[in-house]
Amino acid sequence: MTRSPALAARLALARALLPEAAALALSYFARVATLTVEAKANGQDVVSIADREVEQLVRARVAEAFPGDGFLGEEFGAAPTRSGFLWVLDPIDGTSCFVHGLRNWCIALALVEDGQTVAGFILDPNAGELFAAVVGEGASLNDAPIHVDIHTDLRHGLTSIGASFRVPAAHVAAVIERLLGAGGMFVRSGSGALSLAHVACGRLAAYYEPQMHAWDCLAGLLLIREAGGWTGPFNEDGDFTRADRAIGCAPQLREDLLAVLGDPPALLTR
Repeated sequence: MTRSPALAARLALARALLPEAAALALSYFARVATLTVEAKANGQDVVSIADREVEQLVRARVAEAFPGDGFLGEEFGAAPTRSGFLWVLDPIDGTSCFVHGLRNWCIALALVEDGQTVAGFILDPNAGELFAAVVGEGASLNDAPIHVDIHTDLRHGLTSIGASFRVPAAHVAAVIERLLGAGGMFVRSGSGALSLAHVACGRLAAYYEPQMHAWDCLAGLLLIREAGGWTGPFNEDGDFTRADRAIGCAPQLREDLLAVLGDPPALLTR
């Protein structure tokens, strides 16, 4: 894929602003015990000033450089696009880990052009790792090419599973039971975006979350595809404001993973 000047300019901005966003997030993380934390839907769905300040920083930089671009962020909602480009941001994915002093969090940023995800970035500030993908150009970790693990299976690889209040607990428990029954093993890190990135670089075999939002997973799903993996359909109607099922894995695991997952659950709340 040949990058258009418009896309190239936005990729340059993304790479420039992500370190600044990471520095801001880390400054709050260094004094996390003093932060005010608010519950949104329940005690497991929380937000801090760090989330809001990081999102406002990225929004401001994008608006200054490309005032016609749209923006969809977890904390401040959607602004429509006039240029065809839409920036999709989770300022801190893994806020529950963040506010408890755990390092399993990241910044997830995707760029959508005319409804297609064309670039994705997942930055893990604690590990100093930047995962990046551009459609048709492959995926990288700190600028070195990465690939999913094409040799593993469900019995030998790790499957990361996400959960939330939006999904019946019985569904998640049944998936874990079937996975264990098939000889597999599950992990849960607290950051779905970071787990998707870890599938892309071969650390994890697969990731599944029954209901994710676009800001959590668009970047990671593109990373997996560009790293040679398979992802399930997500928001195919183009409505990035609603949650949907997110699946990503090494390609040889597709059928076995789908058998373990079963039918998608109904969305309880939006």
